[in-house]
Parts: sequence; C-alpha cells; structure tokens
Amino acid sequence: MNELLWKPSSEQEASSQITRLSQRIQRKYALADAEYSTLHHWSVTHPHLFWEEVWQDCEIKSSVSYTKVMGAPKMPGTSWFEGTRLNFAENLLRYQNKEQEAICFVDEEGRTASLSYQELSQKVFQCAAGFRAHGVQKGDRISAVIPNCPETIIAALAASSIGAIWSSCSPDFGINGIYDRLGQINPKLLITANAYQYNGKVFDCLEKIKGVLGKINSVQTTIVIPFIDVPDKSFANSQRWDELLNMGEPEFFFEQLPFDHPLYIMYSSGTTGIPKSMVHGAGGTLIQHLKEHRYHCDLKKGDRICYFTTCGWMMWNWLVSSLASGATVVLYEGSPSYPDISQLWNVMERFRITHFGTSPKFLSAVKKAGYVPKDHHPLSSLRVMMSTGAPLSDELFYWVYEHVKFDLHLASISGGTDLISCFALGNPNLAVHAGELQCKGLGMDVHAYSPAGESLIGEKGELVCRTPFPSMPIYFWNDPDGEKYRKAYFDEYPDVWAHGDFIELTESGGAVIYGRSDTVLNPGGVRIGTAEIYRQVEGMPEVVDSIVIGQNWEGDVRIILFVVLPETLTLDDALCDQIKKTIRVGTTPRHVPELIFQVPEIPHTISGKKVEKAVRQIMDGEEILNVSALANPEALHAFSVIATDASMT
Repeated sequence: MNELLWKPSSEQEASSQITRLSQRIQRKYALADAEYSTLHHWSVTHPHLFWEEVWQDCEIKSSVSYTKVMGAPKMPGTSWFEGTRLNFAENLLRYQNKEQEAICFVDEEGRTASLSYQELSQKVFQCAAGFRAHGVQKGDRISAVIPNCPETIIAALAASSIGAIWSSCSPDFGINGIYDRLGQINPKLLITANAYQYNGKVFDCLEKIKGVLGKINSVQTTIVIPFIDVPDKSFANSQRWDELLNMGEPEFFFEQLPFDHPLYIMYSSGTTGIPKSMVHGAGGTLIQHLKEHRYHCDLKKGDRICYFTTCGWMMWNWLVSSLASGATVVLYEGSPSYPDISQLWNVMERFRITHFGTSPKFLSAVKKAGYVPKDHHPLSSLRVMMSTGAPLSDELFYWVYEHVKFDLHLASISGGTDLISCFALGNPNLAVHAGELQCKGLGMDVHAYSPAGESLIGEKGELVCRTPFPSMPIYFWNDPDGEKYRKAYFDEYPDVWAHGDFIELTESGGAVIYGRSDTVLNPGGVRIGTAEIYRQVEGMPEVVDSIVIGQNWEGDVRIILFVVLPETLTLDDALCDQIKKTIRVGTTPRHVPELIFQVPEIPHTISGKKVEKAVRQIMDGEEILNVSALANPEALHAFSVIATDASMT
C-alpha cells in the first residue's frame, strides 16, 4: 500500500450519504457490518437488490413503477426496471426552486450567466416547444457542435423531455471529425454557436458547420446560438436560438418512457477508424450517475460542482446529471490557463466550488509552471477534487496535498465513454493513498484478469467486469445484430466485459490503473503499463510531456520513449541518462527505454488522451486510420521523420 495522504474525520464519515446507505442496507439485509468492502461485495453478489436500494434511496421519479428490477444476469442483454415509465429531464429538474441556482456559467473573459432551477425548467419547456414545432418526435436525433454553455444543457434536457436522442461534439473538432460522428446518426436538428473563444482567440463555427451540412443531408434546420459578438453569418435553413425559444407555447409535461429509452449517443475516440456510436439509456445513465454523485462523491443539495470539460467528453454528461442531486452546475468555457495559469483556481474561489474535476494533464501543467494555488486561494469551499482522463501519478497526489489543500478528498477516477461512468473511483469514507484509486464502484464487479481468465490481486491484469450494470450501452448505432457491440467488449472473455485497461487491484481494495491494455509493453515477456513509465518521466521538471510505445524488434519488444522538453532544453546524452536512471530507480530495469527522442509535441485526442496507438503505427510503418480524431494531427510529422531516420536501427 502506498503512503497515506488523507482520511476523513469521524464526523465526515458519520455524515456521508454512503454511510447512511451502508447502515440501512446492513440493517435490512443483516450484513456483518457497514464497512465498504462488505457493502461492495453484497452489491455485486445481489445486484437486483442493490440497484433497487439505490432507486429507492435516491427517490427516482417515475409515473409507473417497475415490475422487475433485473432480467437474466447475462452480458450483454439483461434488462433493468422492467415496466417502469420515467423521464430523465424530469428527474434532473425536480427541484423547482426560484431561489436555488441550477447553472452558473463563466468563460475565460469573465462573462457570467446564471439560471435558477425554476428558470432552467422554463427554458427547457420553451426549447422543447421549439423542437416540437420543428417536428421532433421520440427517437429523433438532435445533435450539437457547441461550447460548454447553459444553452447546451437546456437543449439536451429539452431533447430528453420529449424522448429525442442527444449527441454533441466540441466545436474544436474539424469538419471530418464532426462528420465521422454525427454523420452516422442522421440528426434532424443541428445546434451550433456562431463562434467560440479559446486562449484569447475567436474561432468561427459557421463556415465549418456549412461544410458539415454539405455532408449530412438529414439536418432540416440549424439553430445558431449567438455565443460571441461577431458579425452575423446566417445561412439557409438556419434559425437563431432566441427564435427557437419563442416558436410555440410551452407544454409543461415530460414524456414518460421506458427505463432503457435512448438518451445519448456517445462516441469512442476514433483513433483506429470511424468512431463507434454507443447509445446510452435514460434510466441507466440516471441511476448510475446518482450512485456515483451521492455515494462516491458525497454530492448534496446546494453543493457546487465544476468539471473542466468540453461537450464532446462524457464528463460533460456526467456533470449535467449533478442537477438530479440538487447541486449547482458551474460551467467553465475556455482555456484553463488564460489569461494565466491561475484562471481555474480563481474560478474555484470566486464561485465557491465544493467539487472540482480536472485531468492529470492540467495539474501537471500547474505544477510545472511553479504555481502554488494555496498561496493565492484558501479554497475554503472545496471538499472534493476529482481527476480522470489518465492515471494520476504519485507525485501529483503529493503535489495536490502539499500545494493545493491538505484537507481534501482527492479522488482519481477511471471508467469510460463506453459506460458513461466509472469502474473505480473515490469514496468519502476511505483513506487516500498516493497513486491509488480508492475503490471499485458499488455494483461494479471489477476484476484484474490474467490472460487465462484468472482473477488477480496484487498483480497487473486486464480490467474486466463480471456482472451487468445499468449504464452499459443499450446498443451501438447501425449495429442491428449486435456484432460490433459484442466484439468491442466480449471477444476476449465470453460473457465478461473486458474494458481495455490494464489494472492492479490491491489487498486493501484500491486500484492502480496502468493505461490501455492494447498498448501494454511486453519486453522479454514482462507486461508493463505505459502509465508506469509516465509516472516517473513526467515527474521530472525537465519533461513537459511524453509518450511511450513498444516496438516489435528482433524477436522481442523494445521500449521507445518520446519527450517534450521546455524550449530552453535540448535532449543530450546526460539528460537521456538521467531519464533512464529515474525510470530504473522508480520501476525496474525492464522499464528503461532503449531509445529516447525529443519531439515538439505529443499527439492527443480532443479530450486530451495520449494517442499511443497512432505513434506505434507510425513507427511500425502502418497506416493511421483516422487522423481527424486527433486534436493536433500535425504532431505526427515529427514521429514520421524519426521512423525513417537511420538512427532508429
């Protein structure tokens, strides 16, 4: 077990929502105790009972009760809460309070906006009336290429209120990236902003949208939000946002739909081809997010939650669901470091954030900039900090507690778009240890599997889930026989979800994520997760960013490391030796790269994940199937040059 960094006080533990749930279940089902390990074991061995307890404890609103909690426990194909009728938006808008803030918005220029729960509900009904006036019906798709602003939440909830399916992309996607996603689902309406701002620069959206519309002929009307004050560029079959909200008389009701009615269409990163289109159900998304927010994050009514995300990443969908717990959702739009690295910390302080979510990439950037948040911000409201998108290194755990706040629940969380939630995450009742995710999620039967399908403790293995959970995709779009779905998760271990991450489960019940299992390094037959090397390298002040791959070489695998250095540094033999020594001391000699190269930048997806597979394909002379999935495809050029360099041999 790694070093203990934080544990809750007895008062904090006693008042948490997971304590209340644990004690209730212990009494009702005569469990031995109310410890988390006991509760988790019960939740995965009695999933039908556990999810019913979550439904009841969270007081999910439905017009018709369920007749059966769970069908046959098979994956894929089980059913949940058969017979019930509910509406996702109704559950998020249950707090009809004109005093309480539902949405608080701020951008990098300091522009703000605010909506109470009552005002949000009114606008959702107005928007839904506009959608109906355009002929939108249950099952129709409404798509968006849009910044992280209140209009996005309004439109998404309006779509779900009438049973339409929502799908959104970040506006920094290119034409091909947008088309690869939205072109698959034939949307009836497209919502966009006229422009957006990032890092002090304004970027036009409408010329790009015209290019997209030239490829997608199903869009009948494009709704334009005047997000930035720039000259009007209206075009055929377009309508302003305010006109949409005044098209019809609001009807104050929510369509009552089955538990598994489609809510969102989400997309895989698309780095190995056209992105997979995963359809998530309304009920599964709702109950899973309620479980994570209330029991794993201890999110309560009146709390204020902000996750630094775009509308093209599943953390946006996860953030929106915070409304179902009566929290205020704080939206930030723009660069996290404009006009300087203090920006998001200023937002946390100014808007009294209680729960803040980010990525290791952001925390690492703040650390390397030498900025010490606690010297400038007391952050007295902040109770929980979450990090996802990549494994959080030991060093960043230490940095947060030393330089941000010592009394803080720091939760490294890991899941994916595939489940629109987490497999392993935080727990307000458990201690935080450096480099570890605190626990497996309630109701998530997570194991580390050996290649032979044996469950491992204290050893690295494939992250699998052995029993169904409500937020599994209900299906993939354009996959009528389910073949793409089964191939994505169930090919490796029959009837067991193989997620594609490399994980170690600790004796204490925690977890360590080692990166994607399809990029696991295997020198000399030893399985090494790429995150093991990143933890060492990116803790060095000389390294800004890095990416590592394994290349088949002379009958074995050799490790190749690429590093981004500050402008003032050049990679030389001394620094190479220092990097290798750091890796050797922090891990094993097997982890030490055979080759190290300096590159200007590392290729990332739009959501900020390293694209190891694309680099490996370049080094192996293979074709990259979908460059449009990358946020910075120009970064690949340096790798192509290295791949053809004589020094590689």
